[in-house]
Amino acid sequence: MAINTGGMDVAVIGGGVIGLTSAIVLAEDGHRVRVVSRDAAGATTSAVAGGLCWPYRIRPYERAVAWSVRSFHVLTALARRPEETGARMVTGTMTDATGGGRDTHPGDRSDDGLAAWYAAVPGLRRASGQELPEGHAAGWRARTPLVDMPAHLRYLERRLTAAGGGVERREITSLTAVGRTADVVVNCSGLGARELVPDPDVHPVQGQLVIVENPGIEEWYVSADTGSADTTYVLPQPYGVVLGGTARENAWSREPGPAVAEAIVARCARRFPELAGARIREHKVGLRPARPAVRLAVERLPDGTPCVHNYGHGGAGVTVSWGCADEVLRSVRALREGDGPRGH
Repeated sequence: MAINTGGMDVAVIGGGVIGLTSAIVLAEDGHRVRVVSRDAAGATTSAVAGGLCWPYRIRPYERAVAWSVRSFHVLTALARRPEETGARMVTGTMTDATGGGRDTHPGDRSDDGLAAWYAAVPGLRRASGQELPEGHAAGWRARTPLVDMPAHLRYLERRLTAAGGGVERREITSLTAVGRTADVVVNCSGLGARELVPDPDVHPVQGQLVIVENPGIEEWYVSADTGSADTTYVLPQPYGVVLGGTARENAWSREPGPAVAEAIVARCARRFPELAGARIREHKVGLRPARPAVRLAVERLPDGTPCVHNYGHGGAGVTVSWGCADEVLRSVRALREGDGPRGH
């Protein structure tokens, strides 16, 4: 399809946090944007996310940290209006589950892999021994955005509408079919990209969590080994405390397992004993859209329509969302100016 010289007609596939942020930056840049999604935002994987802004289970790591730094600044600004945006600044502790002082992918030194992240987070510092739970030799203390995802997704939809964008609820079976009525397609289909592209590298990483009444916890806590199927996190949200979790590769079930839930509560209660007796409000399971590396690049569809792919963010969707959206915007601007696709 011919590229206009002014704002373009852009179809964004996917109504989660990646699709909505991409749509917002495009609409606010003057493009005519419509989000096409089978599910309402509240029914997407994004709505199940714990909402802590911290790079987790995502590659390529250097780019992911840069995206995370950008999102940190945006979410920090949004946290000035927590009731409207769902974002708040909350202090917490990130510890190393392995006890070896490494909090990146196996083989990466933490000081190298997250150097830009550490530098970007104001006040971030190494935790003292008194601030670490028993059995943990290393960790970090930081005040970072913690996002109430259902509220945040509602805010994003309102912001998109205010910018002139729209949302369509329907099944998408073909990128080319969507592209017939758009100048550019932006593919933020998450796990759906496995069949839609198709891309067999996309696979689920199942995450189960438990939401309980808050017995008075005000700080977040995470102990995560990137390669482990079990993690421990405690995230106080306005609607309760989110307890997690799991990271089961290639597990497709969305049904919570009672034994898994008991184990999650037990792990979290070892850090905060008061959680052992907290009343359970809800069990949830989400499927993180994982890939060996995020695909954020342009290609031409069979009919020549340019498609900006933006999927495969694993467990870091909200953390990298605004940084990735900026890259989508740069790609669309380049297309408008007549540059061709840049890589796959």
